[in-house]
Amino acid sequence: MSTFDAPPPAGQPPAGPPPSSPGDGAYPVSFAVDYPDRALNRLTTAFRIFTVIPIAVLLGTVGGGSFHVGRGENGATIVAAGGLLFAGPLLMILFRQKYPLWWQDWNRELLRFMNRVGVYLALLDDRYPSTDEQQAVRLELPRVGVRTEGQLNRWLPLVKWLLAIPHYIVLFFLWIGLVIAVIVAWFAILLTGRYPRGLFDYVVGVIRWHNRVVAYALILVTDAYPPFRLAP
Repeated sequence: MSTFDAPPPAGQPPAGPPPSSPGDGAYPVSFAVDYPDRALNRLTTAFRIFTVIPIAVLLGTVGGGSFHVGRGENGATIVAAGGLLFAGPLLMILFRQKYPLWWQDWNRELLRFMNRVGVYLALLDDRYPSTDEQQAVRLELPRVGVRTEGQLNRWLPLVKWLLAIPHYIVLFFLWIGLVIAVIVAWFAILLTGRYPRGLFDYVVGVIRWHNRVVAYALILVTDAYPPFRLAP
């Protein structure tokens, strides 16, 4: 582990902002989507499964892990890397009690991008997903200081995936309900131009629940156990 970042000099305060605190007893991960109180585009809604393809391909190049395409010894090579960072933060928290800020920034912005594409595919917004602007989708994650002593338990990342198993089970059924809700909403938008508010809140709630579990068990930015609820 000698190649890991060295700790700050003695007596020098840790770099980076202090950790975020939830306040009001709210969960430290927040997610919301602005309800489109207007007529949605029926044409792009009807063909959403096709219009999402270009941005989904782009997302796959940065969020789908690593791949390598080679063609012989001197042939062309294509390499792409990406995905949410898990192993690196886990090792740094475990051995150095550190979480580099730029790793947090990468995970946050990539997760925001994933959510914008997911919201578009779920028909919650008819504006084409931006690669950098938040648009109608707001996702906020707690900010962990560079040094994590007293902020994150250094041993908990080893078992978070196990502790989150009840959430995986519940989310499995919630996602089935989400698919059904989106199909019903698709017909509703084609007929009325509106996304039924009850279905909208349910779909947003499932995505919110999913983001909380990701923040807890995958990108490791909080030790607060995710609540079993759809509401904020």
